Formats: sequence, C-alpha cells, structure tokens
Amino acid sequence: MRIIFAGTPEFAVPCLQALLDSEHEVCAVYTQPDRPAGRGRKLQPSPVKELAVTAGIPVYQPLTMKTAEDLQQIRALNADLMVVVAYGVILTQDVLDAPKLGCINVHASLLPRWRGAAPIQRALMAGDQKTGVTIMQIVRKLDAGDMLHKEECEIGLADTAGDLHDKLAALGATGLSKVLAQIEAGTVHPEPQDEALVTYAEKLEKSEAAIDWTQPAADIARKVRGLNPWPVAQTLCQGNVLRIWRAAEADDSSVQMEPGTVRCADKQMDVATGFGFLRLLEVQLPGGKRMPVQAFLSAHDVNGVQLG
Repeated sequence: MRIIFAGTPEFAVPCLQALLDSEHEVCAVYTQPDRPAGRGRKLQPSPVKELAVTAGIPVYQPLTMKTAEDLQQIRALNADLMVVVAYGVILTQDVLDAPKLGCINVHASLLPRWRGAAPIQRALMAGDQKTGVTIMQIVRKLDAGDMLHKEECEIGLADTAGDLHDKLAALGATGLSKVLAQIEAGTVHPEPQDEALVTYAEKLEKSEAAIDWTQPAADIARKVRGLNPWPVAQTLCQGNVLRIWRAAEADDSSVQMEPGTVRCADKQMDVATGFGFLRLLEVQLPGGKRMPVQAFLSAHDVNGVQLG
C-alpha cells in the first residue's frame, strides 16, 4: 500500500520504523513544525522528522493542515491509507477522506477507556492493572472511531509513565503491522466503541505535580509513577522544592502521624500520608541531580520535618 504517515514525538517513531521496514511504501511524512528547544532555544526537528529525513522520505510540516493548499497537497499524494500516531493536529473531514481507505490511528489505551491527551499517565494514576494500544479508524469525534485491533500490556507495580510509554510505543508498531496485513487481506473487522464505557484522559498540567499528603499512600505512589518523567511529583522540604522521582507505599500503616511528617530510620525516608506511609526512593533538589534517598539523607537531617 501507498501510505502517508503523520506523527511527531518519540512515541510515533517505532510505528514509522515498522512501516519503513515493511513492503509498504511511505510516500510522505507529516509532522509538527520544528520547535525551539534547549538552553539555546534552537529550532529542533521532531523525532519523526529526524527518522524520515534519514530514510529519505519527503516531509511536510503544515501548521494546521486546514488550508486549500494543504488539502491539495495531500490529495496529490494519491495515498491508499494515512497512519496517524500522536501527530498533534486535528484533521478535517476533507483530509480524512483524501486517502482511498481513510485514516487510522494508533492510540495508547484500551479504548473506549482513556480517550484523550494523556492516556498512559491517567491509566497509571487511576490504578489500572493493564493498558495497551488500540488501532482505530479516525472519525471527527475525539478517539471515537471503530476499533480495528488491540494489543494489551500489564502494568507493573514499579512502572512509570516513561516505562509504559516505551512499552506501548513498541506494541503500537506490532499492532499496526497486524492491522495493515488484515486491511490488505480484507479480514479486518471494525468494532464500534461502547459509549457507556468511555473515560477521558485530560491533558497533564504542571499544577498536578504538587503532592497532597492527606491522600492515601497508595494514591500518591501511583501519582509519582504517573508524573515520571513529566512534570514530576514534588513537595516543599525545608523551603526547597523536592522532586520525587520514585517512591513506593511502605508496609507500615499501623502508626499514625500527621500527614506530611517525615520519619527516618535505617537510611530510609518515609512520609506520613492520609493512610499509611510513602517511602521515598529517588529525589532531586533544585539545581542538583536525581539521587537515591540514602544520598539525600547523608547530607540532610529531615527526621520529623513537615513536608508541604
């Protein structure tokens, strides 16, 4: 098949690579315009663009894909199918109709659960035991198209959003390859989503990083994992912002202390919560590097300190 690929971040790279490694022809790649990044604020290409350029694939970077020129361009590609993976642009119906077989999307959840912007993080924070990817037909309504295929993935007890991101990116490529084979063979079976089971994964905000110590330790532990690697859970400690990269629910829930109170023993740092204790494992102070909590405790006496 002659395929247009539309994607931007690192999550989309394995899917593009799978297409490049297949018998299909990637006739063009659409990705977001280069953005300023780093201390020098130099324009940086997206990970998808970098791969496309290396592979010698034509790259298009329209701002919206809504102009008459954009539509004319995509129609001129005469594609059979468009594969969209975290592109970041809402496609008009004219664009969806341009490829002969329409457009399909690789979404990082088991739809209809977690439609929307942050499905990986929300699944972790909600305590889901499994997640996955869904390959679906794209319609104008957000993540509401018929489901073509799913690949499931267990959520490990220590998995962070970063860990799941990498697992699901690879699973997306696996699922995409299967769906393309089914489309070619005419054996794909679209399944409508059950609207009664829909949940929405709202976009992550920096304001969510602050920890509320009155919440149960289990909930805070999931939050720490869900906000790693961005925006990273944090709390105030002796006037400084302490970022918490890794933490786990401690076994001891019999002792009652005011939420946010630090208890140090045996080179461990436990914080009282609304129910139980959270054991901090890896932290970071402003201007410093991530460090094991043992290294932090060797330089800071925080026993009995109130976090907030």
